[in-house]
Amino acid sequence: MSGKKIHFVSLGCPKNRVDSEVMLGVARRAGYDHVPAPEDAEVIVVNTCGFIGEAKKESIDAIFEMAKLKEEGHLQKLVVAGCLSQRHPTEIADEMPEVDHILGSSDMLKLEQVLTGKADRMLVGNPADWVVRASDPRTISTPGGSAYVKIAEGCNRTCSFCVIPQLRGGQRSRPVEDVVAEVEQLVAAGVREVNLVSQDTIAYGRDLPAGARPTLAELVRRVADVPGLSWARLFYLYPETITDELVELIAQHPRVVPYIDMPLQHAADGMLRRMRRGHGGERLRKLVTRLRKDIPDLTFRTAFIVGHPGETDEEFKDLLDFVTWAEFDRVGVFRYSDEENSRSAEMPDKVPARVASNRYRKLMSLQRRIAHKKNSALIGRELDVLVEGTSDEHEFVQMGRHRGQAPDIDGQVYLSGGEARPGEMRRVRITQASDYDLVGELLDEGEADHAPTLTVDLPKKRISLRVLQTDGRTMAT
Repeated sequence: MSGKKIHFVSLGCPKNRVDSEVMLGVARRAGYDHVPAPEDAEVIVVNTCGFIGEAKKESIDAIFEMAKLKEEGHLQKLVVAGCLSQRHPTEIADEMPEVDHILGSSDMLKLEQVLTGKADRMLVGNPADWVVRASDPRTISTPGGSAYVKIAEGCNRTCSFCVIPQLRGGQRSRPVEDVVAEVEQLVAAGVREVNLVSQDTIAYGRDLPAGARPTLAELVRRVADVPGLSWARLFYLYPETITDELVELIAQHPRVVPYIDMPLQHAADGMLRRMRRGHGGERLRKLVTRLRKDIPDLTFRTAFIVGHPGETDEEFKDLLDFVTWAEFDRVGVFRYSDEENSRSAEMPDKVPARVASNRYRKLMSLQRRIAHKKNSALIGRELDVLVEGTSDEHEFVQMGRHRGQAPDIDGQVYLSGGEARPGEMRRVRITQASDYDLVGELLDEGEADHAPTLTVDLPKKRISLRVLQTDGRTMAT
């Protein structure tokens, strides 16, 4: 390495994280070392989120925070990428002169032009021009043998509150063989868990040519059958018809985690119509009932929006009743914000911010009680735990996750009673529970010396990425 230093701030969802990891790989190929402290960097990249108002504010604050280092440190280039710059390239260029280069949501590979000094300031292209490939450079930032794999880009939905299709383009699915090739590369490098993500995972393959159109179940089975993989997990399933084949796969395949991540957004019929979700509350109840019945030991994660235009007290009560009935294992809650060019922004009957905040607190309080009950039921059980490493909060405590805990967005299992290595799969007895986290005692002696170790582009330490969580919390990861 040449000693050139680069720092990344990545905001938003796991899909954005994959984009940041591609840029990390591009930077490494260009001869740059990643540094965890921004004040040590010559180049800083802020990969922004533009999904909701809170995320946009977080992104703008991060840009200004990094821009100060131009005056205080030896920062030479500040690069802004991602959804916010795709959405507002001219505004960023005009109002943030400190920003040296602006990349959009599909311009990750153009970072190499920036780092070699051959780039224009404005590099925002067509958001539909790119989707990650197995051949793209990538440096994994998630710890403990876990990685996200993006199976598609873009979205064809017309939800009234969402502008993702404008920021990311239409649905573009990766070929099965390319996804499997990437998973094989990751497993060879020591990854034990892959988390399959996209904007609309249930729609995987529908945009591919007729006659060569794979199903999501086919892709998941191929991924889960990669030798050496322990867990395959699905994110962002849309609540429409889920095939019997996919349900059976999640229920029965030993390496497909019985974990459903399905943002439902609301439960009241009137709200679902205004959101243009294409279904009503009764259909959601039938779907939840079916998945609970057909997938043993299912962990169900979802997300809701409160304060959407037109949401009445009665409709919010319907949502509370639905969550009480369903007892979801994990729930993220968004407070609605107007997004320009969305249908919802033009709707009347705006809900006051104070009312939306009160609804947010009520729903989160309800879910906190449910989550504590669910976690408490695990006390005394023995679970397989994927070890992530040392806790960010307690340097002498190790942590990991059981299969019902997704990386970054769910809780942790804090480990006692022995030593464990990142990437190991260990047997643990749960001894304590809180609202979101667990404490467990290591029961086995660990894996043999020939167990896979993290190599190639997997970090020895966690890469510093800032993630905006789906429930509004911000966590340094």
